[in-house]
Amino acid sequence: MSLHDRISDYSARLGVVGLGYVGLPLAVTAARQGFAVTGFDIDAGKLDQLATGKSYIDAVSDADLAAVRDRFDWTTDFARLADCQAILICVPTPLTKQREPDLSFVEDTTRQIAAHIRPGTIVVLESTTYPGTTEEVLGPILETSGLTLGTDIFLGFSPEREDPGNADHTTRSIPKVVAGMGETAGDLIEALYASIVDTVVRVPTPATAEAVKITENIFRAVNIALVNELKLIYDKMGIDVWQVIDAAATKPFGYMAFYPGPGLGGHCIPIDPFYLTWKAREHEVPTRFIELAGEINTDMPHHVVDRLRAIVDRSCGKGLSAARILLVGVAYKKNVSDMRESPAMKLLELLDAAGSEVAYVDPHVPEIPPMREYKQFLARPAADPATLAPGQFDAVLIATDHDAIDYTRLLTLGCPVVDTRNAIARRGLAMDRVVKV
Repeated sequence: MSLHDRISDYSARLGVVGLGYVGLPLAVTAARQGFAVTGFDIDAGKLDQLATGKSYIDAVSDADLAAVRDRFDWTTDFARLADCQAILICVPTPLTKQREPDLSFVEDTTRQIAAHIRPGTIVVLESTTYPGTTEEVLGPILETSGLTLGTDIFLGFSPEREDPGNADHTTRSIPKVVAGMGETAGDLIEALYASIVDTVVRVPTPATAEAVKITENIFRAVNIALVNELKLIYDKMGIDVWQVIDAAATKPFGYMAFYPGPGLGGHCIPIDPFYLTWKAREHEVPTRFIELAGEINTDMPHHVVDRLRAIVDRSCGKGLSAARILLVGVAYKKNVSDMRESPAMKLLELLDAAGSEVAYVDPHVPEIPPMREYKQFLARPAADPATLAPGQFDAVLIATDHDAIDYTRLLTLGCPVVDTRNAIARRGLAMDRVVKV
């Protein structure tokens, strides 16, 4: 039976490497559509949790796992890659401390695949990266297997487009961009994803698909930087940037609303633009616009802490070294538990370095989970909102505007509320002690 036939009748086994925020929803979606799926991850703790029927990703419910239990299994044994006819790579692509691409997870995974792959296998990278990675990095590693690209291995790229907390768009409903190295690989990869998601958008080359993803996130990063800079300008002029944006958003054409905040978070926007700036240097092309946006967004937590310092000094007559701060929300965006690149953690680090006594509340994050950075805060527990009392804090700092937070209660604590998300005004609450930052 041909590989195309095995895709058509759902008899192909899929391997999904990396069962995080991208891989687990993808694995469950593919299994729901009828494929047998094996998930691979080096974190045995995740797999132990799956074995109990419990999901650790908001986008995948326990019921979702139960529904595919007969078609979805998982392992730390990469030798089982040999059983898979399609292997989808969903591992992290972070930055180094020098803000350069760190492809170590991708490279290590590809070496594991090369050690176990059999002829007639699709390999697709989903991790966001710079244009050229699939062909320049994965291709040569896979060929160390002794197999030939385009004949034995069908390599391509299909960027993930997950949006944690967005109930309106799921893995299945979000259009999937795909590309293969060569016509045969492209046809097979297109057929595979067409069997998993509702809409497939094919582009000519993996480099084009890589550029699509990185362009989407640079677009957001640049526009967020723009409104963050406008916030600073309008604040000096005594103009409320939130009111400006809301009014501008009534224009039915030529404008798209972006909103300021305390910094950038998530798995894409704070990182992906730097993948392109790094690659552009190879071609001696300046990326001034992208780098300026990165500087503005990276500086926002420092701006927030500077404003908080002035507010505490004015209201309490003390510096941050003696201040008690309640940090509201530590996830990177509202209504999720996702902590990746959360600007709230940078705020916590800056306040801790200043000597402040900081407690936090977050209904989605009962304690600080393991992270690549901020290891000094590991397992720090959230405060119990029921124990918050007037006089306990010198200031409240809203970093993430979860819907489940009792904002009315925050206003009863009798101290300034520094609101980086316009959360209080949007709920129509009293603004007497609120400072928008």
